[in-house]
Order: sequence, then C-alpha cells, then structure tokens
Amino acid sequence: MKTFYAIFSLILSSLFFNSSVYNPSLKEIRLNDIQVIGSHNSYKVAIEPPILDYLFQLDSATGRGLQYEHPPFTEQLDLGLRNLELDVFNDPEGGYYSNPAGLDIVRASGKTPLPFDKEEKLKVPGLKVFHVQEIDFRSNQLLFKDALIELKRWSDRNQGHTPIIVTINAKDGEIPNTRKPLVFDANALQTIDTEIRSIFPEEKLITPDLVRGKQTNLEKAVLKDGWPKLATIKGKFLFVLDEGGAKLDLYLRKFPALKGATLFVNKAEGNPEAAFRIVNDPIADFDKIKELVALGYMVRTRADADTKEARANDYSKFEMAKESGAQVITTDYYVPSKLFESDYKVIFGDGTYERIKK
Repeated sequence: MKTFYAIFSLILSSLFFNSSVYNPSLKEIRLNDIQVIGSHNSYKVAIEPPILDYLFQLDSATGRGLQYEHPPFTEQLDLGLRNLELDVFNDPEGGYYSNPAGLDIVRASGKTPLPFDKEEKLKVPGLKVFHVQEIDFRSNQLLFKDALIELKRWSDRNQGHTPIIVTINAKDGEIPNTRKPLVFDANALQTIDTEIRSIFPEEKLITPDLVRGKQTNLEKAVLKDGWPKLATIKGKFLFVLDEGGAKLDLYLRKFPALKGATLFVNKAEGNPEAAFRIVNDPIADFDKIKELVALGYMVRTRADADTKEARANDYSKFEMAKESGAQVITTDYYVPSKLFESDYKVIFGDGTYERIKK
C-alpha cells in the first residue's frame, strides 16, 4: 500500500504536471522549473555494528559520517523522491570486489556477519554499486544493471511520473589498507552508457542529443531554447556523470560534444557541454547557484552531509538550497534517522518531495 506522501505526490503530479484543466500556463512548465528532493548514495545499506565500531576507533569523524542508510529504490520512489545517486565501480571480469575485508572485521569481533551476496552477484562481470570498497560494501543492488532494472520496473508501473534524475559517480579512489579499485579509463566510462542503454530504450531517456535539438551545442540549447517541457518528458530518466578533471575529459573523448551520449556531465559554464551543474554547498555558493539557475542551467546541491546537519537538527543548508532555486536537493534524511537520535527530516512544507518552483 502506498504511503500517504506517495499518494499525495501522485495527486500533486496529476494536478500540476499532467492536467491542463486547472491552469493552462502549466503546459509551459519546463524541467528546470521544478524542484525535487532526492537521496544521496541512494543504494546504501547500514554498516554492520562491528565494522562501524572499528571505524569509530580509527577515526570517529569517519564513523559518524558513514552512519546512514536508505531503503530500496522502489520505496524511495514510492515515497515521492525524484532524484537518486549511484556510485559505480569498474569490474569487467567480475569477482574483483567479492569477499570484502569488512566481513573479517565482523568475524574478528566474535560475531557472525549478516548474509552477504548469497546470489554471488559480485562475481558477475559488469559495473558494481556500493560506497567504499572493503568497508561500506552493502548495497540494495550490488549490480548496476539490477539497479537500472528496478528503476525501469517502477517507472513502467507508474507511467507519467515526473522525470527521475540519476547522478553517477565513477569511483576508483584509493583508500589506505583496502584493495585498489580498478581504474575508470575511457572504455570503462563508456560501459556506463552501454549498461544504461541495455535496460532503458531511447524513449525512456532524456539525453544531451534530445535537449540540444537543432542548436549547435548543448549549452546554447539550454540557455536559449530552454529545457524540455514536462509534458513531453513524463516517465523519462536523466542521467548525469558527477565527475570532473581527467574522467570528464575521457568521457568527452568517447562522446565529443556529448553527441550520442547517454550522460550529461558536470562541465563548467561557458563550455559547449555545460547544462547540468553539481554545486554541493548552498551556503558558500548560494549566489553562484542562483545565477546559474537564472541563466537556465540545472543545478544539484545538498541539504546535508556526513550526518552533521541531522545530528544538530540544522536546517540552514536546506533552507538555502530551497531559496537558491537549485532544481535538485539531495539528503540522507527524507525520513528521520533510525541509527541515532534525531528528528531531522528534509521535506517541502506541503509534505511532498517535488514542487514547481515559486
């Protein structure tokens, strides 16, 4: 049974996004005219207590920062979230991330680890989804393809939903005393596109080509023509590569000017590929976000990070995120934490997770 908020969200969608009866001007609402709340590291399952205790002993700040969790994607989408974040690891042959060392930490504490990867998904070739190798390895979907399948199945059951924005981190950072991740080279980055398109047909995707239209580049399209109208992109997904530097350059080497690309990229304004920006601090970068939004870019920012705001019941970032006009606001706490005492909850004042911006 759907929760009250999910039902309310469906009603809101019906009134504001699907119907022309109540206000004809709503036909002109574009993707960048809305504001949605989403989840950060959306796949993450809570770290087992023995591992968390171990992390607290090593560095209490790290332990606190990792003390959050999320339910399955379907539950998040039913609740009304319209943005998710996935971390992917390169594993073309499969098995590289099997048997994480954290399981040995649990055993060394005298406890038996909770069941993990009983279906041996980690042995399957392809992109994997989890947070930190060896330590924070539990995930609601270990395979990127399985995560995509779950999202598509939900979408097929909820046709006409507000577009869902999925940001993706391609993770290969080294962490002391853990196995070295496999590097994301240009071919590995292209695998993200390949796996998405193996699950989602073209008509389910909002791509750079779709948004560019007849303009010479993507940035001109969003600044001059604007983002697509919601009425034309209901039920679709927009994917963003949340990377910069060398990885971004490698991706653009595979998809020059993002032609044929599945992913939007976090390219700075003034570049032909610029359209969707990741600006994570709505307090320090408040004016920058407002300016980007006013020009026509889409922006993702954060309401909280590292559990700090939730522990302090501090809504200052969330308030600034809303006021900045950023279209996507991520949080670990669209429902209050069950892992420590806190009433902190990120939700719009009308009890929903999506709205048309004022």
